[in-house]
Amino acid sequence: MSPSPHPPPRMNITKSSSSSNSATSSATQTLPSSSSSSDARLIVRETLRISANLAVPPPPPETKTNTNTNTNSISSSSSSSSDDGQLRFICCEEIDGRRWNYVVDNNISNNNSDSLKFKKHKNNTLRAGLMSFVRSYVVPEGFPDSVTPSYVPYMKWRALKHFFGGAMGFFTTQTLLNSVGIAQKQALPGAVAINWILKDGAGRVGKMLYARQGKKFDYDLKQLRFAADLIMEMGAAVELATAAVPHLFLPLACAANVAKNVAAVTSTSTRTPVYRAFARGENLGDVTAKGECVGNIADLLGTGLSIMISKRNPSLVPTFALLSCGYIFSSYQEVKSVVLHTLNRARFSVAVDSFLKTGKVPSLQEGNMQETILTFPWLNKTTPVVLGSRFKEAFQDPAAYLATEPHFEKERYMVTYNPSKGKVYALLKDQAKSDDILKAAYHAHVLLHFIQSRNKILSQKQNDYGETNFPFTIAGIEDHIVESCRMVSASYGIFKSRSAEQGWMMSDSHLNPGRARLLTSR
Repeated sequence: MSPSPHPPPRMNITKSSSSSNSATSSATQTLPSSSSSSDARLIVRETLRISANLAVPPPPPETKTNTNTNTNSISSSSSSSSDDGQLRFICCEEIDGRRWNYVVDNNISNNNSDSLKFKKHKNNTLRAGLMSFVRSYVVPEGFPDSVTPSYVPYMKWRALKHFFGGAMGFFTTQTLLNSVGIAQKQALPGAVAINWILKDGAGRVGKMLYARQGKKFDYDLKQLRFAADLIMEMGAAVELATAAVPHLFLPLACAANVAKNVAAVTSTSTRTPVYRAFARGENLGDVTAKGECVGNIADLLGTGLSIMISKRNPSLVPTFALLSCGYIFSSYQEVKSVVLHTLNRARFSVAVDSFLKTGKVPSLQEGNMQETILTFPWLNKTTPVVLGSRFKEAFQDPAAYLATEPHFEKERYMVTYNPSKGKVYALLKDQAKSDDILKAAYHAHVLLHFIQSRNKILSQKQNDYGETNFPFTIAGIEDHIVESCRMVSASYGIFKSRSAEQGWMMSDSHLNPGRARLLTSR
């Protein structure tokens, strides 16, 4: 065995602490000089430090807190740190086009609610804000699946119409205020207020009288709505005329306000059927609210434009003419874009005419596009078919009735043609039900189709041979009636089934039959 090593210097220091004399003697023997004494102290300190490090076990290796555990795969694949590297991505949330990133602070315990933070997504730009506004105020919730495809073109033309309407409203109001000021320059303020109140009162009376149109707001709503917009434009023109004749302010302002209130009651009355045509499911209220909001926004934009234009003192008549043309065109396109499922007189005529010529019933879109809009429903003089007419209007003499009546013994209606008026009349019997009224309307259009075909052939003969006299006789009318009866008995059921396949809803109430009925017994 090798000899044992010398004892460490720490042993000499311990001995020196027991007695100073022996320590001094020992230190002198071990470290003979002062310079070597300082070196010894340094060696002692280093020896103590190394011994302490060797006595303490090394720390375990650090583990990442963000391991691939069962937390979620999104964290491992999508986690991203913030600028300071202390935030970990959790998830992303989107509301109305705006996005928020949720992150957690790695320096705070995960079960601490203060560790969860959110940051706005970098894509929250002006475009995202605009989309959020559109979804909140313009389109219904769930758009586009919550409305029909015709909703977008309707709202586009509606917004444009209200834009022109708001611009015109500024100029007409400005003209009225100027006119009442000139007309009542020498009058007391109370007289001016009375004239203004009388103007508003006349408008309310006109609204009340126009409400008698009743059920026409349900089945002829397109025609009534466009006609009301035309009347409103006439009223706006009358308001502008007060600038030329301010002494006639009261009668002109009253007439203009009547026209404007007629348009207002028509818009209010036809609003629900129009919005119902766009709604899918139980969201009629949402569709109505967003539609009215679109009109208000466009109206405000139009008013702002008119204020800017007025600062340049434009010519009033050309400006009004331009805005009025834009308003009327937008109104026509707005009404035309509405797709209704019901068959009123105009759409019923389109459907029957197409069926008789091609054997097909038009689709909802085609039938609504071919519907005649520029008519006045309260005027029946231009209608070629009269449903539920009176006896004295349909027959010009008793012989015509006696010749026609046997062909309708089994039916609850009668159909005839009056050559003196050029119209087909459908008379309803007192037992007539809903389907009988629909069949009578169909029969009347079939008879009209034969009459028009005859007139077309006769007009060609007139052009070829110069013949001008082709009068209708009772026998000739009876022949057409017999022919129409055969056609109706063979095709009415087919017409109904094909109309249902296209999605049309047939109801006698939408055809607005007259109230006259023929009694089968006294």
